[in-house]
Order: sequence, then structure tokens, then C-alpha cells
Amino acid sequence: MPLEEHRAVLAKYSWLPDVFRINGSVIPHVLGPVLTVTVFAALIAAVDRHTSVDIKLSNNVVPLLSVVVGLILVFRNGTSYDRYYEGRKDLATLTSQTRNLARLIWINVAAPTPTGTDSSKSSPKVQRKITKLKIRALRLLIAFPRSVVHHLRQENGSESLEETRILTEQLQDRARIDTYRKRSRAGTGASGYGTTSEVTSPVRGKETPSRSNSVESNATATRAINQETPLLVDVERQEEVEIHIDHHPMIQNMPLTIAHELTRMIWKFKRAGMLDTVGPAGTNAMTGSIQIMVDMLTAMERVSNTPIPASYGIHLKQCVTLYLFALPFTMVKDMGYGMIPIVTVVAFTLMGIEGIANQIEMPFGKDMDDLPLEKYCDEMQRDIEYVMDYLPQGDEEDGFMQDMPQDDDDDAVTF
Repeated sequence: MPLEEHRAVLAKYSWLPDVFRINGSVIPHVLGPVLTVTVFAALIAAVDRHTSVDIKLSNNVVPLLSVVVGLILVFRNGTSYDRYYEGRKDLATLTSQTRNLARLIWINVAAPTPTGTDSSKSSPKVQRKITKLKIRALRLLIAFPRSVVHHLRQENGSESLEETRILTEQLQDRARIDTYRKRSRAGTGASGYGTTSEVTSPVRGKETPSRSNSVESNATATRAINQETPLLVDVERQEEVEIHIDHHPMIQNMPLTIAHELTRMIWKFKRAGMLDTVGPAGTNAMTGSIQIMVDMLTAMERVSNTPIPASYGIHLKQCVTLYLFALPFTMVKDMGYGMIPIVTVVAFTLMGIEGIANQIEMPFGKDMDDLPLEKYCDEMQRDIEYVMDYLPQGDEEDGFMQDMPQDDDDDAVTF
């Protein structure tokens, strides 16, 4: 399916459908308080009409309250929308850094040049191994924004989350290696282990080569690569270690754990010589992207964990209630029962503004008015899967440069 079909399509501007729309409006949220004010206004009108009790108030009372109520409502609504918009900006920055890091890993990570060997003649099995490592990194990158969403919502059902499954593979590998090290120290393990084990199929659902496609090159080139790139060396013997996700300490903060694993992979790429082409600047760019991703996580945590002060919300509702309860006393003399719909409209307007502010002040929930976080995560996943499925790697022949017209002086330049 083309990517364009997944993009949000702006609806045509229409007025009347939104006027009569209940789903998605603030009406269900404020219906009870509005009806309460309406019943109170009807009671005041009935008392004024059928009794001799003088319950009328001067019109000078309402302006005194209306100014205060208006200022408080404007500030309340503006503060809530600032939180909503800040959350959207943080998500946009997270999306940008995720795309950038996926592109940098896919292009910059390449097989190191063994001593005395042309880099263009790297073993195809080595290339496949590096591709699987990059796919693993990009799968963790896909899992990061979804883990941020579940973290902000305080959803701890980690056993059903895709990002947990992806991260579990990393933890399983680490547990196998730790077990192997212990057995090696005891004299029961094999020699020559690496830090990377089997990589399962990527999120895109395609099968990847199994363990039988491990790095097996010939003679000197293989030894040189193994010495310089321990990341490419297979473990000859592994112990199956079961990871209990619900009790594993690394799963308690999923986004930070994924960021940690991504940073470790970049460090291993650097140590293995897979980032020699881009040098320290390229490595710093990738680690800088991860740093910004963590910064955006912290910024969204600030929005999520900083509620509006309770005293402010209480005082706002008290002022609005006093204003609406005072309104019938000032209008009953001139309008009688006719003031009931007027009071209802005013109550709906003021309470609706406060209700909207209450709904958008926490933008990371699952309500209709909250940010469509799942949509943003799906979009990031499609973008990264598009990179893995269709875009060439940095050292991969794509035919683009070869098809360019060349001059005589271009013979010395090889792409």
C-alpha cells in the first residue's frame, strides 16, 4: 500500500455537521453540571412567580464576577493548550530524530576494511551479518516511540508489547553470554565468543538468515575481521536462559532501556570498526540523536507528571458556579421563566470551556481529544520499514551512481 494512503487527509470544512455533533464534543462531559444550573434557574423562576418572596438582585453583581471568571477561564484554557501543543512538538522532535538515526545507522554502519584487503571485496556473509545487526538496531528504534507511549500512560502489561519482545531478544543474548562466560571460567565453555547472537526476523515480518548463515570467510580475511570486529564473531556454544519479563529490572523503564541498548550497539559498531568511514563526527551524530530522543522522553514526562494545581482548578469551578448561581437572581425580574434557556446557554459556554481545558491538559491518553499517539508510532514504523525494505545501504550497489553519465576524468572515481 502506498505511503500516501496512510497520511491523514484533511476533512472538508463544514459548519452544520459540527454544530449537531455529539460524539467528540464536550457535551457529555458537562451535561450534568449544566442541567444542575438549569434546574436551579427554573426553581428561582418558580419561586419568583408563585411566591411573594423578593429574591431579585441588582445587575451590578454580575459584572464584578464576570471579569474574574473570564480571566481565569482564559488562563486555564491557554495553559492546557500549551501543554497539549508542547506534547505535540516533543513528538515531532522524537519523530525527526528517529528517522535521522534510522537513516544514519542504515547508511553509515559498514564492514571494516581488513588489513591489506579491499573493502569492496568483503564477504557476502559478513555483509549479511552486518545487515542483520542493523536490522536489530532499527527494530529497537521502532520499539522506542511505542515504549514511550506505554510509559507515559503507565501501562505495565509488558508481556503483550512488541517492544518488550524485541528487547527480550537483547536480554536473552546478554544472559546467554554471561552464562557462557561463567562456564568458560569454570573450564567448560568454548573459546572465541562474541557479543551478538541470533537475530530473529525483523518487525517487517520477513525471514532473515538463521544461525547457519553465520560469518564464515576464508583464510586471512576472516581472521582479520574476527580480530578487529568481535561483533561479527558467532558464539560456538550458547546456553538457553529464560528471562522473566515481569521481574526483570531492565523492563521497569522500557524507553531508557531501549535507548541504552541502542547506545551500546553504536558503541560496539565503533569498537568493531564499522563506523570508520564516517569517523567520530558520524558516531557523535548518532549518539546525539539518542540523547535528543531521551530529552524528548523527559520533556513528555514533565507534561504528563505535572498536573494543574488542585487549588487552581477548585477555585475556578467555585467562581464559575457562584457566577452561574447568581445569574438567575439578576435576570428573573425582567425575564421570568424566559431566563432559563439564557442561563443554560451561559452555563454550557463557561463549563464547556473548562471541560475542554480539562480534556486536553493531559495529551497522552486515549480519549478522542488526545494526541493520536498510535498513529504517530505507526507512521514512524512505516518510515523505518521503508528504509529497511527499499533503500540501499551505504556500501550497497544500487545502480544509481553507475547510471550517471561520466566524463573521461570520472574514471578515477569509484562509487
